[in-house]
Amino acid sequence: MSEELPDTTETETAPEVTTPATPATPVLPAADWSDEWSNPLRHPQDRRLPRIAGPSGLVIFGVTGDLSRKKLMPAVYDLANRGMLPPGFSLVGFARRDWEDQDFAQVVHDSVREHSRTPFREEVWQQLAEGMRFIPGDFDDDQAFKQLRSAVDELDASRGTNGNYAFYLSVPPKFFPKVVRQLKKHGLADAPEGSWRRAIIEKPFGHDLSSARELNALVHDVFEPDQVFRIDHYLGKETVQNILALRFANQMYEPIWNRSYVDHVQITMAEDIGIGGRAGYYDGIGAARDVIQNHLLQLMALTAMEEPIAFDAESLLTEKLKVLKSVQLPENLGEHTVRGQYAAAWQGGEQVLGYLEEDGIDPASTTDTYAAIKVNVDNRRWAGVPFYLRTGKRLGRRVTEIAVVFQTAPHSPFDSTATEELGKNAIVIRVQPDEGMTVRFGSKVPGTSMEIRDVTMDFAYGESFTESSPEAYERLILDVLLGDANLFPRHQEVEESWKILDPIEEHWATHGRPAQYASGSWGPEEADEMLARDGRSWRRP
Repeated sequence: MSEELPDTTETETAPEVTTPATPATPVLPAADWSDEWSNPLRHPQDRRLPRIAGPSGLVIFGVTGDLSRKKLMPAVYDLANRGMLPPGFSLVGFARRDWEDQDFAQVVHDSVREHSRTPFREEVWQQLAEGMRFIPGDFDDDQAFKQLRSAVDELDASRGTNGNYAFYLSVPPKFFPKVVRQLKKHGLADAPEGSWRRAIIEKPFGHDLSSARELNALVHDVFEPDQVFRIDHYLGKETVQNILALRFANQMYEPIWNRSYVDHVQITMAEDIGIGGRAGYYDGIGAARDVIQNHLLQLMALTAMEEPIAFDAESLLTEKLKVLKSVQLPENLGEHTVRGQYAAAWQGGEQVLGYLEEDGIDPASTTDTYAAIKVNVDNRRWAGVPFYLRTGKRLGRRVTEIAVVFQTAPHSPFDSTATEELGKNAIVIRVQPDEGMTVRFGSKVPGTSMEIRDVTMDFAYGESFTESSPEAYERLILDVLLGDANLFPRHQEVEESWKILDPIEEHWATHGRPAQYASGSWGPEEADEMLARDGRSWRRP
């Protein structure tokens, strides 16, 4: 449209009228409205909208288990409630129960009501429930997998899932091979053109290096390596991801994050509960295989790694693998590793049983409920800095933290009596339950004398951000649907971790029995002695 005014006919009585030009309405060429046109609000640099999964569905094997009821189903609902899932999202349950679809929907409903993080909204629930299906059967039941294939095809047509499905193996590890083979046999692992299929595997990934390699070979025979997502829910926690932000987005920490300033690192995962009803799973596995091999070695890798060139799966894998490959075990494993079992005692105001007295546990069992190890990372940054990893059940309180403890000042001008309450500076990253970070340093005590004492400065997620942190499984399930593998251990990491732990387990198998420690304490005396030999002591969380 021209910006010139239109011609007007002037008369003696008519005043001259000036009409402002109307801005032209832009008309995009037809080509700009094609399928390749993108919404500017979806620009990668625009942080106003969260990442939202495209058309997809989730199949959960072992859907009647505790993990599914307490974590997975509520996480799916919370994602839907936050608008992170597509309107046609579908949830399929597979288990040995004689249920109809409505029975399954009721179980999900009850689980969501009890365990979801976000408020229950009927309209969200109804939309989610429309896409729920249940398949009864055993894992070797061909007919059940044919029903599953039919359900997937039906949901493609009715819900528009576009053939995109993730298969969550929330089952005991012994069933992994059977489920994976059935998925291949019935064509469920093969994605239609333009679609994707992914497998989600819960830990443990084998029970030693040999079994881990066998499992990886089996799974990769059906799914490509980039289609396999190994869940380590600790990596989905905000604080774990914040380790990278703390180190690489700030200038104040990285220059001192090395052997020149750090004395040692302690990584602790403590639980104040026993094995509960998990005797069948836990006995024979133990604390080291259950926690150190995956959770704690992953936390160590993130703490010790070099800066990646980008925050993507391949770059993170490269740097974490460098750390795991650099790990050196002490020559004397008897002095620098400890295993224990909790014994009967009073804890939390009640008398609790010892591990050997729990239902389903062999009184002669040598399974560890406490494990502590010392390792070194043999590279330029960390040479000579010990990493102490410990985990246990029936300890003083539930806590997971990473404590980077610094060397003492090389010279103190103060009288020794003025600093007797001064410890070593530390940066403590709290993974759970109070997500955040504490910095411990020395400060003068008010008064006329020069007295120095430890003080702490706290950062807590709950106090600094208005939005509550999502549950780890929310983030991880969404990442699977998006195909984002940043927070998932790759098979190379799993195998390297077993290479570290296997020699320790072999040593324990031929050297005595686990030490006993009272329930409610912080582990066996042998663990305190292990650090005392190095002139150090465990931090009390």
